[in-house]
Amino acid sequence: MVLVVPEGSYAIRLGNEASIKQKLQLVKGRFYSLTFSAARTCAQEEKLNVSVVPTTEKSDWGVFPIQTMYGSNGWDSYACGFVADYPEMEIVIHNPGMEEDPACGPVIDSVALRVLNTPRRTRANLLKNGDFEEGPYIFPNASWGVLIPPHIEDAHSPLPGWMVESLKAVKYIDSDHFTIPNGKRAIELVAGKESSIAQEVITTIGKFYELTFDLGDANNSCEGSMIVEAFAGRDTIQVPYKSKGKGGFISGKLRFKAMTRRTRIRFLSTFYTMKNDGSLCGPVIDNIKLLSVRYPTRAS
Repeated sequence: MVLVVPEGSYAIRLGNEASIKQKLQLVKGRFYSLTFSAARTCAQEEKLNVSVVPTTEKSDWGVFPIQTMYGSNGWDSYACGFVADYPEMEIVIHNPGMEEDPACGPVIDSVALRVLNTPRRTRANLLKNGDFEEGPYIFPNASWGVLIPPHIEDAHSPLPGWMVESLKAVKYIDSDHFTIPNGKRAIELVAGKESSIAQEVITTIGKFYELTFDLGDANNSCEGSMIVEAFAGRDTIQVPYKSKGKGGFISGKLRFKAMTRRTRIRFLSTFYTMKNDGSLCGPVIDNIKLLSVRYPTRAS
């Protein structure tokens, strides 16, 4: 069996019930994100269990299914987040599988840890980290971005402020390898309606708000008709975009009246999109802002 290693000449294959681990000196109470590259070796449903020990939580671990490959070269990078409960902790990457073929098992390469700052809401934006500038580490040679897996709660998301509340991952991309509408980081919604991000904000009942955002394509040959759906509580808007796969962006806007003390802001892609090589792709969203408006012209 011949495997392609994304960086350097060597990688680690984890056999049945195998693990790799490393002890780290951390700052207690700080928030960290872990990024690693992984690939499956067989057609079976392979997965990885990533945990941080010791911890004060009952289950501070996550399972990463790697059956669905989002890239075309066989490798994907993944990210997860955690809070350091102790000054010395151990990161464990474990293969919980029991494959019949001993040659099977996920392959691990390029593991990195990054300290994350906690974003705050400002007068200019009621959303935290609306420009996605704070997020997991992206390997310099990884031209495929970093996947943020689904069902990660807000407190442990490697994308501070945001939740991935979908069945599939979203992709965190950078301006070194993709076209970004604003700043150096953005989100690509790579799995249609199964790929969404959300954030809950405090709102005043009866007040009007305006949600604005940029959407487009990442200049990664992702072509076709795209629609980004934006939700603010019960209100929604669909913004169409015709992608030529060469980069380009438009803006969307949703005005709404707050009906509750907390309003969930959510974004997803209406359609599934694939590149010619069969890899999943989708619209890029960035520069998301939420402001209260005193004299709205219309509430959508």
